[in-house]
Amino acid sequence: MTHFVFPNSVFLPVVVGFFGLGTGYFIWGGQALFGYPEPSPEVNKTMGMWGLWMPGFMQFVTGIVLLVGLTWFNVFGYAPPLYMAALAFTAYGIHWFAMAHRRFIGSSDLPDAWMAIAFFILSVLGVVVFFAAGDAPVAIVFIGLSLIYLTESPTRFGVFPGGARLVGLWQFLTGIWLMYLTWAVTLDIIFKAKLWI
Repeated sequence: MTHFVFPNSVFLPVVVGFFGLGTGYFIWGGQALFGYPEPSPEVNKTMGMWGLWMPGFMQFVTGIVLLVGLTWFNVFGYAPPLYMAALAFTAYGIHWFAMAHRRFIGSSDLPDAWMAIAFFILSVLGVVVFFAAGDAPVAIVFIGLSLIYLTESPTRFGVFPGGARLVGLWQFLTGIWLMYLTWAVTLDIIFKAKLWI
């Protein structure tokens, strides 16, 4: 029987997921926070397409590459926190597929109240894992995600009527942090430029 051994790779695909989610949060969060562009059937279809491809597809691909690299080919070495990253990127990617499709076809966003509970729990798990692993910059992403879903659930349930704009603020701020991480990780991998906080 042939046994293949793959070399370890320093080229983590996390920047793909960071950039995709950050772009999605600029687009969706920017609209919710600043009110531009105003919602219309055409705008919602465009928002849905961006949500599908940037935060949806880019995170999903990142999650699958991480899972395969960790579980089948062991190309990322023994790095348990990457397992949490793989779970999160995959789950959030599929979550964005659903939200983008919902927005594209104009269906109700009220059931997102229940979805936000599950994703709040997943986000808090990310905070715990990455702080315990000593990776504060990624833990900050999960704090942003926790705030988004902590606000989104009561907003969709109708308990917090003005919450949509606050969700947009958390998304926009988290998007800025994700863009910083895209730069920091890319420059660190290429030039060993330690931009981590």
